[in-house]
Amino acid sequence: MSKHTAAMNFPTVDTALFLLMMLLSPLFISCDQTTLKQSLDPSPFPSNFLFGTSTSSYQVEGAYVSEGKGLSNWDVFTHTPGNIDDGSSGDVAVDHYHRYLEDIDLMESLGVNSYRFSISWARILPKGRFGDVNSEGINHYNKLIDALLLKGIQPFVTLTQFDSPQEIEDKYGAWLSPESQEDFGYFADICFKSFGDRVKYWFTINEPNMQVTLSYRLGCHPPAHCSQPFGNCSQGNSEEEPFIAAHNLILSHATAVDIYRTKYQKDQGGSIGIILNTLWFEPISSSTADKLAAERAQSFYMNWFLDPIIYGKYPAEMMNIVGSTLPKFSSRDKEKLKQGLDFIGINHYTSTYVQDCIFSACKPGPGASKTEGFCLQNSQKHGVPLGEPTTLFWLNVYPQGMWKIIKYIKERYKNTPMFITENGYGEICMPNSSTEDLLNDVKRVEYMASYLDALITAVR
Repeated sequence: MSKHTAAMNFPTVDTALFLLMMLLSPLFISCDQTTLKQSLDPSPFPSNFLFGTSTSSYQVEGAYVSEGKGLSNWDVFTHTPGNIDDGSSGDVAVDHYHRYLEDIDLMESLGVNSYRFSISWARILPKGRFGDVNSEGINHYNKLIDALLLKGIQPFVTLTQFDSPQEIEDKYGAWLSPESQEDFGYFADICFKSFGDRVKYWFTINEPNMQVTLSYRLGCHPPAHCSQPFGNCSQGNSEEEPFIAAHNLILSHATAVDIYRTKYQKDQGGSIGIILNTLWFEPISSSTADKLAAERAQSFYMNWFLDPIIYGKYPAEMMNIVGSTLPKFSSRDKEKLKQGLDFIGINHYTSTYVQDCIFSACKPGPGASKTEGFCLQNSQKHGVPLGEPTTLFWLNVYPQGMWKIIKYIKERYKNTPMFITENGYGEICMPNSSTEDLLNDVKRVEYMASYLDALITAVR
């Protein structure tokens, strides 16, 4: 089983609260007392532009068995010896569950006007649909939402961000079973009913494309399923399970949207979408083959989920290569998928080169296999990196990718409204770093400035 150096990057505030944009909104951390709003006046962004912060429940809440909460898949995974290199867990994290009022005060001091957080599914339904609703969990999120609104901060709610009740994994294998659609719909209904009078922006699922890759292809997230050559897990099939889990996640999204549209949207007046992790894939050469590989890479990464939700079918590039492996949408599924979405959430951090592996020989690496689309990803071209490297192997600073991916999504998906739900600069915390070193985060400021500039270019 693959190991993590830290569980979902939560042990430090630096990584737990990435510098994120929501509806184009970053969390700026600075010792300057000037608020974000003041620093941006006069701003090149429209007056209704939202700047905010973003978190996920497991990475920040802590209180992992407090007040009726059940065990999540991440609780069980991080408590299993050998899964996390440094033995860390989200048992306490940054204690947002108990300190949310202090955190909201910090948000207010920054001048942000929106906050995206995810709900801990196991805090609301400790046993999934097989047990009772936890009223203490409902009360907690009610208090959080009310406190945000009192400060003029708009809540954006993600229903699930990688974590789910361990009970549904134990009973039927979670996302590998169609039963997950029923469970997720039941959970979503409770959230819409409990919070929808005040929450006007809903995201069903965060980064399902990352979730199926990390959980069912590489096996480094729970339930740690994989097979050779992708990883060395005790169970799983890396060439089949990611497509099964993705299918159920897509239909779980559709189930939640269907419930919202038919039962709540008219009266509550909110909107609903999904969040995808996005990369800009830059062809490594100007050859037709590499240009086609870049398009194919998008189809096997982002379009894999958005095409079914918006067009009711998997991308043609996927059908051509792995069509026999892809599950089929029934006529009932297709009807449900017509509910679509109101907006697309975009998590964007970086970009990568892509090389064709159909018409040319490729060495093994990310993206090169058949089930990934025969498009090898590489951060370098002839030894020269795409953008400025960072201490994180996956993160290069390439702001051009921001406006390119926005333009791509706008054109492919009929100008569907977009929210930039995550963007930011992460780095490995060195053990001997002082507080002064951490606060002197010039690289982070440069990153945010360059990506905001790219965003303004895209808007224009």
